[in-house]
Amino acid sequence: MTAMPTPVLIKPDREFRARLIASGGEDLKKCFQCATCSVVCDLSDDSKPFPRKEMIWAQWGLKDRLFADVDIWLCHQCNDCSSRCPRGARPGDVLAAIRREAIVHYSAPRWLANWVNQPRFLPVLLLIPCLLLGLMAWLRGPLEKIVDGPYHPGRIIISYWSQLPQWLLIVFFIPFVVLDAVVMILGVMRLWRALKACDHAAGHTGVEQPLGASIRSVLRSIILHGDFERCTAERARMNSHRLVFWGFVGLFVVDLWVLTARVNPLLVDGFVYPFNFWSPWKILANLAGAALLIGCFLMVRSRMARTDRTGTWFDWAFLGFAVAAVLTGFGCEVLHYARVDPLRYATYVIHLATVFVLLVLLPYSKFAHVIYRATAMVYAAHTGRQPQGGLRDTE
Repeated sequence: MTAMPTPVLIKPDREFRARLIASGGEDLKKCFQCATCSVVCDLSDDSKPFPRKEMIWAQWGLKDRLFADVDIWLCHQCNDCSSRCPRGARPGDVLAAIRREAIVHYSAPRWLANWVNQPRFLPVLLLIPCLLLGLMAWLRGPLEKIVDGPYHPGRIIISYWSQLPQWLLIVFFIPFVVLDAVVMILGVMRLWRALKACDHAAGHTGVEQPLGASIRSVLRSIILHGDFERCTAERARMNSHRLVFWGFVGLFVVDLWVLTARVNPLLVDGFVYPFNFWSPWKILANLAGAALLIGCFLMVRSRMARTDRTGTWFDWAFLGFAVAAVLTGFGCEVLHYARVDPLRYATYVIHLATVFVLLVLLPYSKFAHVIYRATAMVYAAHTGRQPQGGLRDTE
């Protein structure tokens, strides 16, 4: 006698479905489950292919199922699926909209994530750091007495602005960066638990790989950007992503060097800030900034070349703040060497405000997808969902 199938309770979320349609997934309803997208995707695992199942879940409004789906992060939006969809449903854009909703879901507080992802709150997001920087400048005297020693990095040679010296900016940014890291870590933990719970409920079991080996292979995949090499529709995106990635890495290394100046054992001769023009760290910062700017320009050109749509606010906000941070940074450097007062002070404040929005709001913007995607890739490799780090035999 054939056993009766286990009933499954489906809880559609109409509001979630409406948000997907409004944030880049407007062609979702065109999908009629032909599975062309899963067939042509070279990143999709043969045993559990995507994005066909994600398209039907999105049509049904199965928010919880999608947020616990590792495959939405394994998609790199190369748009091979979208370019070959016979109905024009654009699965790549739909999955991008799902990832946006997942970032908001895993962040806290969610009202701040909603602010970051709505253009009407842009003036508020820029005004907040400007007011905070003004407050720090006003409190400079009392704070200097409190933190004298721990944060004074060494000799300051003609600071960008005496009202906002380097030690004061370290005091300003460190609490936000720590809070930023806590929110991101909690989001990653929630995602990992959701992925495990989903696999357990579905009865998916695989041969687990060592976590350390999984992390190393994923890092290698991210550094080389090997997954983009398998794209055909928009393979050129590989170069722009590499430039943006290495640009951010270079700037992070320089910032880390500056922030740790007081305790860095490699700075045996003391620390002089700002760096002179021929300092290796200044050269690295300029090269990284140039790489980031060129990469963003290539991304903008690629989006503008699309005839169907040019992206959403979620995409443009990230690119806009990245470009603004680099351009104002270069502007500060030129005006600083030229001693153009007070224009360099205003440019410096704008630069700090854009950096604040770009980095401190990382858990709530498209920036966060880098962390969540890496987490999902590690999970997939660790649980045997894919070969190590998503790297497959291409022969």
